[in-house]
Amino acid sequence: MWRRFVDLLTSLKLTIVCLVAAVVLIFADTLAQVHLGIHEAQQRYFQSFFVWWPPDSRLGIPVFPGGHLIGAVLLVNLVAAHAKRFRWAWRKLGIHLTHAGLIIMLAGGLFTDLFAVESHMQLGVGDTKNYSEDARRIELAVIDTADNGLDQVTAIPNNILRQSRTIDFWSLPFRIVVRSFYQNSHVGILSEAGKGAQIVVQSAPRATGVDEHDVTSAAIEIIAKHSGTSLGTWLVSDALGAPQAFSCDGRNWMIALRPMRYCKPYSVAMQKFTHERYAGTEIPKNFSSRVTLVDPERKVNRDVLIYMNHPLRYRGETFTKRGFKRTIRVPFCRSFITRASSRLTLRALLSQPDCSCNSDITLSASRGKGEPLWHETIFPMARSSFGCSLDCRRLAPSSCSTRQLRHRQIREDAGFSGRSR
Repeated sequence: MWRRFVDLLTSLKLTIVCLVAAVVLIFADTLAQVHLGIHEAQQRYFQSFFVWWPPDSRLGIPVFPGGHLIGAVLLVNLVAAHAKRFRWAWRKLGIHLTHAGLIIMLAGGLFTDLFAVESHMQLGVGDTKNYSEDARRIELAVIDTADNGLDQVTAIPNNILRQSRTIDFWSLPFRIVVRSFYQNSHVGILSEAGKGAQIVVQSAPRATGVDEHDVTSAAIEIIAKHSGTSLGTWLVSDALGAPQAFSCDGRNWMIALRPMRYCKPYSVAMQKFTHERYAGTEIPKNFSSRVTLVDPERKVNRDVLIYMNHPLRYRGETFTKRGFKRTIRVPFCRSFITRASSRLTLRALLSQPDCSCNSDITLSASRGKGEPLWHETIFPMARSSFGCSLDCRRLAPSSCSTRQLRHRQIREDAGFSGRSR
């Protein structure tokens, strides 16, 4: 029995089966990218052990091996076959080096795909941040601002918002009821007349472009636990810039739907950004950023120059240059920003509030007595500023607690109850 298993594990037939399965998987993924986009298709077909059908259902069944399973079996097959047939000889040095290279490539790719976390940190000159953001994942941040020196953040991931109708977590004195959820949406102002701006949210197909991303939106109702009374219904969306404030149990809270954040025990400050071109041309010659790394825990405070092929490596994370964008502010350009105290109340609820609904919901921004709905900012002079984006990759999740911020991440196995109504 053992010999038969070893023969199967080291057979050339298993290698051929894995290669054929990989070709079929690549073909299916190429077709799926037309409707799902490159990132969603890669996650479903390559970054999983099985391809599930239906893909978004909890009761899905595996219909085909995924990229992780095919790569793992091919790696074990290659190592076992090479170990069984290994005979050292100088004339076989090329074969040994070829097998070793393939093993390192497969093992490195599988390890990176399973454990690496990619995010970005967008910094302007003079900005300082102690967190990076995931452009492909969204979280609902519930912020307790009762303590002036410490913000306690409870982060609810996108998949919990999509799957759970009621979120009840021990750190929150209220329950969050998801009335409607949109993985991608169009958010626009319908009218600015009357009591408040009419905001319309329309469901949209998933973004499929390489540089495109979904604009996630949701209508959530907040219900106090001790009294069971509703505190109102809020529109939260990635398209809304400022958090929204409310009060519960005598404490002030803020909510915002934002890109998922990975908090760091250190901070990075942008000191200078340099964009050099070849003389007389628009061809880029060099991109570099001089940043200051501050880590109070390890007593680190030093300047680092990040440029091509010279990333910043610190605490198991690697910061590389990704790109930059130029922001031009026009004289007397008016920017309308939603106030943090503005509350979005739902005027028309959907008849079928689920993530697959194609209907529209219209929400209005209401205000308290004497409270302006919009805050108008006028820039008195024109200026140009450069914002630099750094890619951050880490191989293991780190703790999300600092002296200024306490970040609590809700996961699928956390102690909260998700109930369907």
